[in-house]
Amino acid sequence: MSSPPRQGGGRQQAPPPKADPAGVDSATEGGPLAAPKGQRRSVISPYWRHRDRVSRRALVVADVVGILVALFGAAAVAGFRTDAWQLVLLALPTLPVWLLVFKVYGLYDRDVRRISHTGIDDLPWLFHGLLVSGLLFWAYLKWGSDTRLLFAEAAWFMAFCLPLLVLLRSAARRFVLGMEGAERVLIAGAGATSALVVRKIAQHPEYGLAPVGRLAPAGATAAELGRALDGTPTSVHVPLLGSAADLQRLVAEGSIDRVILCRADLTPTEVSQMADACHRYGVKVGIVPGASDAYGPSIELDSVEGVTVLGVNPPVLGRTSRWLKRAFDLAFTSAAFLLSAPLILIAAIAIPLDSRGPIFYRQARIGRGGRPFTVYKLRTMTPGAEGQRQSLMAESTDPNWLQLEDDPRVTGLGRFLRRTSIDELPQLWNVLKGEMSLVGPRPLPAEEDALVDGWARGRLDLTPGITGLWQVLGRTSIPFEEMVKLDYAYVTNWSLWMDLRLILRTLPAVLRRRGAN
Repeated sequence: MSSPPRQGGGRQQAPPPKADPAGVDSATEGGPLAAPKGQRRSVISPYWRHRDRVSRRALVVADVVGILVALFGAAAVAGFRTDAWQLVLLALPTLPVWLLVFKVYGLYDRDVRRISHTGIDDLPWLFHGLLVSGLLFWAYLKWGSDTRLLFAEAAWFMAFCLPLLVLLRSAARRFVLGMEGAERVLIAGAGATSALVVRKIAQHPEYGLAPVGRLAPAGATAAELGRALDGTPTSVHVPLLGSAADLQRLVAEGSIDRVILCRADLTPTEVSQMADACHRYGVKVGIVPGASDAYGPSIELDSVEGVTVLGVNPPVLGRTSRWLKRAFDLAFTSAAFLLSAPLILIAAIAIPLDSRGPIFYRQARIGRGGRPFTVYKLRTMTPGAEGQRQSLMAESTDPNWLQLEDDPRVTGLGRFLRRTSIDELPQLWNVLKGEMSLVGPRPLPAEEDALVDGWARGRLDLTPGITGLWQVLGRTSIPFEEMVKLDYAYVTNWSLWMDLRLILRTLPAVLRRRGAN
């Protein structure tokens, strides 16, 4: 992708700030990006960039519509009022308070800082914001009007408003992406880390990012740069636009929306100076920390007298947490097993009609603590498929496991069952038996588990799951080594909310069919 993405019809690019030979654009002893002592100037506009203003306003509109529709629906369903519009009219003067509470909870600012942010990610803050705003609205009606907010109306309002706001906020983000186009991203770094970032961005268009170029570390020789680029191929061509010294010129031209700094490819001084230049030009910055990538969001920022320290949660799950996880599994799986029974029955009838062989497929997998167990699936391959595995490994796109673009062993019906993940439904029985969990690390066969050693063995500290980070983020489009890191990140980050979030994201991932093998 060598050219910036198209711009939306309504987008107007602000004129780029002019370079000041005596100001922030001058090279000094502090480095090519440092401003001369005593002459530092900020060039940030008093307002955020156009795209971020549009995004905030779209979210505000989504919230206002969602609140008013939910209030009308709650009043209509509760049936205590002769006119359901009465509650909506009473709420109109209080809307600024609702929006202020949402602002306090960061519901209009989090998108600027995050890349992979969805409507589901808003749920905890939406719930708290609606609870506080609802209580304030109840107090306003009790002491400021001649009517009351009844408990039934409040309960129906929460039931309607939470899912409605999630859907409307997702629609608002899609609208902004369609109107404004993808964010133009500059990736600072020319090594393996930057290539990994480019590939992951290309695999997830829902992030709304378009890499337009990479910057090499300052001082890198042509030979070193050539080796780095040759050794890290990506499916998307991202041209080299210069070195770290060229960052300020590029952001000053106004052609960059976000910069991602790959810490492993840059020196600490380069990271600090490039981040400072981006701040002064109002460009969003993300930093890929390098060696800490396997810990995921469990890392918490701390400081010791101004020195930044990354705090990592100990990968230990207490008794209460394990009990909650198991109770969640049993409650959710029991309902899912009953609902999916007709699908399993239909598939069980169709499989023998499509090809000869058993209905169910059984395979030994490695579970929590390295203990083996038998996993159950609906059969999707021809009989004797396991015996052909070694002969097909030469054609695999990943040397660690069998990954084929078109596996000749898969039956016609099996392809449908795999694309829709219906073949995984019998694993609900594994969950009821306690051998698996709804969400967890991917259970590996013994030969693949043997490839995992060292710190990565920590992925077996939790019970393996039917779904997880690997399944939601791309399945077989994610290489084996990265899958291991994702599993370890899940173990070190576990929370009940994380399990619920991954379950909610599983259905959209299945519908997108990304990485279905």
